[in-house]
Amino acid sequence: MSLTPPVLPLDPAPLRDRVVAITGGAQGIGRGIAQAVLGAGGRVAIGDLDRDAGAACLAEWDVGDRAWFFPLDVAREASVRSFFAKACTRLGGLDGLVNNAGPADPHVDDLATLPLSQWRRFIDAHLTGAFLCCKYALPALRERHGAIVTIASSRVLQSEPHTEPYAAAKGGLVALTHAMAISEGPRVRANAIGPGWIATEAWRRPASRRRPALSRRDHAQHPAGRVGTPEDIAALAVYLLSPASGFVTGQHIVVDGGMTRKMQYA
Repeated sequence: MSLTPPVLPLDPAPLRDRVVAITGGAQGIGRGIAQAVLGAGGRVAIGDLDRDAGAACLAEWDVGDRAWFFPLDVAREASVRSFFAKACTRLGGLDGLVNNAGPADPHVDDLATLPLSQWRRFIDAHLTGAFLCCKYALPALRERHGAIVTIASSRVLQSEPHTEPYAAAKGGLVALTHAMAISEGPRVRANAIGPGWIATEAWRRPASRRRPALSRRDHAQHPAGRVGTPEDIAALAVYLLSPASGFVTGQHIVVDGGMTRKMQYA
């Protein structure tokens, strides 16, 4: 037997025939991940509150039974239970889950006057929603040694004023991720992605779609030289969902063009 490590070809379709459920999958980063999964040979079940956006995805992708849309409110347990039951029945099981749903705008009122309802809106949609999705996805994921990818944020490392509920929810997602990695390993891997500034305007429902209005200064703030796109997050998600990342679990990987490594002096 030779001990020379062989040169192996990279798999051009690393998610071939794998089934991935993506919450908040009809717009923005979620849609970007869904399209990347399809491009990697997989099948997707997208869940979203926006039925029109979901219908637009299916029409524009035109991939037949490789993609399904089901209405989903991750803050309601009955909705989550129904989504995963339908997804597993229609697609024959589950190999991956992407927790992406939740309010995108992080800004709220001053913490001293913040209504409890605003706090709960972020915690319920981001953190409790991810818990519920994992709860109902795990039995299927365990059967097929699947993977969970949760969309956290670079805001778990840095903040703007008046973003406490969003930061707390996203920080909770990172902790939930490494806790699940320990509890579920080696049957299920769990990782989180922390996006920075990602321009999603071109990835909305058709009626709201537009080109991002970005200045040279916006791009120049990033050591990578540009603002991010959904494809930047999707490429990492595909890797973390695929067998190629079989030795990666419990991690929070920041994808922000280098912003969190840049010294900020006025």
